[in-house]
Amino acid sequence: MTRHYPLSDAMQAFVERTQAFAENDPAINAQRAAYQRMATAFTPPRPPGLRISELCLDRLPTVRLYRPSGIPPAAGWPTLLYLHGGGWMLGSLGSHEFITAELALELGALVVAVDYRLAPEHPFPAALHDCLAVWRRLREGTLGEPVDSMRMLVIGDSAGGNLAASLCLALREAGEPLPCGQALIYPALGGGQTPARLECADAPLFSRADLDACLDAYLPHAGDRRDPLALPLRAGDFRGLPRAFIAVAEFDPLRDDGALYCSALREAGVESRFFNGAGLVHGALRARGVAEVEALYHALYQALRSFLGITPPAGRE
Repeated sequence: MTRHYPLSDAMQAFVERTQAFAENDPAINAQRAAYQRMATAFTPPRPPGLRISELCLDRLPTVRLYRPSGIPPAAGWPTLLYLHGGGWMLGSLGSHEFITAELALELGALVVAVDYRLAPEHPFPAALHDCLAVWRRLREGTLGEPVDSMRMLVIGDSAGGNLAASLCLALREAGEPLPCGQALIYPALGGGQTPARLECADAPLFSRADLDACLDAYLPHAGDRRDPLALPLRAGDFRGLPRAFIAVAEFDPLRDDGALYCSALREAGVESRFFNGAGLVHGALRARGVAEVEALYHALYQALRSFLGITPPAGRE
């Protein structure tokens, strides 16, 4: 790191703990194993009161379902499709259980995590096709849990935020029912040569070089980078998309992607909430207990409850 980033002591400690899992071997399997070790270290024990199951169906990626124990609501579960981050190259069902389990318990909802295919073995549009396939099966009610089709949204972080936005665009273009909301956390949306790319080129945990490597793996063909389903900011029309919650991290080369997407949605008449991520770094969702991160979770849960029509527990307005 050549620039000093003014992180809080708690955020700096999170960065250092995360960096301790870095792997020098560039081989993709070594990088995936290191990422999983890091993710495991930040994943708390599964909380009581949850029913967790996995499904492996023909022509679908494996999915993991989280929902509260007990009887489903009469109208079916309010439902979140969670698409994990990891630069389209890393991550798995378990890598983001720190948040998927919490979302299910906190919201009293069904959360479906997708083990989509990864680059570079499976570049664009493989991951998006996997996510769309699961979304469609979920809407059909064929994943073993009753869902409330009027209260379904998509959420993702980083590369998962990209896939969530792309899923919404793909469904709109196909004329299919849209999610009731999209929640994107430090998403990669194709902002191009933004100020953040320069100002945060050597940002902790995710640098400009890291971003370029991820894009090269996911989008190896130059033509793909003009496709809005690969990089949603390339879309010329943002009308009719689902309302959004967009959170960015201050010290992140992707910071401006989320801001530009929020502005584009608002100009198109789409309700969009924005969280500027003061003091955050990319990947900070795992830094529970850090004040800046708790502020993100508070804003995220407010938005999710609003989109899903869930009344917050007393004292959590």
